[in-house]
Amino acid sequence: MDEAEIADIFTALGPIRCRRMFGALGVYAEGAMFAIAAGDILYLKADAALAERLEAGGAQIFTYERLGRPVTLGFWSLPEAALDDADLAAELGGHALRLAQQAAASRRPARRRTARKDGVE
Repeated sequence: MDEAEIADIFTALGPIRCRRMFGALGVYAEGAMFAIAAGDILYLKADAALAERLEAGGAQIFTYERLGRPVTLGFWSLPEAALDDADLAAELGGHALRLAQQAAASRRPARRRTARKDGVE
């Protein structure tokens, strides 16, 4: 799956950007990575509630092998139904995007303004 196909699926989320990462693509909207594309499968960032919903729709958790052991991340595959349903893809992708934005915001330290020696901020 390439960037154009991914952008088409998530067109309702606005501009989509992809970056290569470890043999897959990180999928970004509004500066936050909300999905991973590995081969022909899209995985969405998910909290417990979204993961439960995705799993009920037949989704699988993103898993890779590291040092001979399986590693899972909080990303679940986009159900097949969402690939053909723009509204469903937008709903699920939007939920994943909000989770990614919340996670990014919680990691960023607050910027403090400090006075310069010359008294100008």
